[in-house]
Order: sequence, then structure tokens, then C-alpha cells
Amino acid sequence: MATREVLLLNSDYEPLNVCNIRRALSLILLGKVDVVESSELPIRTTGGELQPPSIVKMRYHVRRPMPQLKLSRHSVLARDNYTCQYCGLKGKDLTIDHVIPRWMGGPQTWDNLVACCRKCNLKKGDKTPQQARMKLLSTPRRPHFIPYISLPAYLKAVDNEDWAFYLPVFEAFAKKEAHG
Repeated sequence: MATREVLLLNSDYEPLNVCNIRRALSLILLGKVDVVESSELPIRTTGGELQPPSIVKMRYHVRRPMPQLKLSRHSVLARDNYTCQYCGLKGKDLTIDHVIPRWMGGPQTWDNLVACCRKCNLKKGDKTPQQARMKLLSTPRRPHFIPYISLPAYLKAVDNEDWAFYLPVFEAFAKKEAHG
């Protein structure tokens, strides 16, 4: 039951967080949130079936500081769409590579860190991409937005059709529509 996720909105419909179903149900029972949309997949309980929430909204406004985009392993992987920036391999088993190695003064910044598969990381070693004769698929940059929720949670959330209306659209992560 705890694996289902619920989008939590502030009273002004601004995304606050993604929480598990247990947390959302407890907020409902405590009278802190209203259900905006329910999931189509019912939960079976001893008392029968329950329509679980998909989106809940706070009954009062939660004041919070302006969110900061944190540089972390998970946010770099999410920015790079869990894709090796050298060979294009997709997957969750990726490492983080310093484009300019640390020993050469390469900083721990958005512009110097990329997602990298283990094979490419071993091949590149402590060299620059030019020295290793490797080419980056895209230039690493700091994302140009401040997310309401963490970048990995945002990228997971935009895949949920029910939630899309409530999430801001960031061009760098907009779905590429197939033209045919």
C-alpha cells in the first residue's frame, strides 16, 4: 500500500511534495487536506474497497522558503535523464563523472558533472574527454528553473497524466512529441 504516490498541493494549488498513500490518508483523516482527484485503482481493506487519492490539497497555506535546486547525485542523474552522457546507455546503475577531473581542478558544479556508465567512467579515467577521445552527448548545465519539488520527484511526476495539469512546464524536461 505504501508504494502508491500522491501529489500534495498547497492551498493555492502550487505543488508541495509527492508523498506515499499512507501519508496522504493520514492527512485526510486529520482533516488537513481535501481530495482533488482520486485514483482509479481501488485499495482493498477489511471494510471494503477505498478510492485512494491521487492528488490532495492543503486546507491552509503552507509558507515555505523559496526552494533551492540542490546539486546532488540524484539531481545530476535526473537532469541527464538517467543516460550516460558519453555512450547514451540508459539505466539506473550510473555513476557521476567529473568532465574536468578533480586533480586538474575540476569543480563539483552543475557544469562539470555528468551521468556516466561504469564502462565509460573506466575508459575515461582521470582524463578530460578530449584526452580520452570521448565526446559528450550534451553540454552539462545548471537547469534554468527552481522546482517546487525535487528534480527526481518532478521528473517522475510529469509522467503521471493526472498530475500534469498541476505541475509547471520546464522546457528542458518537456516531453518530445512524436511528429508523424
